[in-house]
Amino acid sequence: MAHATLNRRALITGQVLSTERIISPPGCEIASIIVQARPERLAELEAAITALPGCEIHGRDPRGKLVVVTEAPDAGSLGTMLNTIQSLPDVYSAALVFHAIETA
Repeated sequence: MAHATLNRRALITGQVLSTERIISPPGCEIASIIVQARPERLAELEAAITALPGCEIHGRDPRGKLVVVTEAPDAGSLGTMLNTIQSLPDVYSAALVFHAIETA
């Protein structure tokens, strides 16, 4: 495929795309998640979350809230981690509140 001149029409019609594999930059995805859970089960939930790879608890409210910071190699893994936390027992909700891409 010949290289198309980079202009608006070439971009919109996909003529600037190539078949070369896209390699993501080195680094990771970092996110903060607010978890709302049953207050009487907060200690057990905190232990379950810290057992997950790349997860740390950075804030705790005895009324049932946790601030979780997690690190993952890509956005897909980050989404999987959010779903995993959401599906833990005694979790009412888990919401992504911050997301950043760290580069090396």
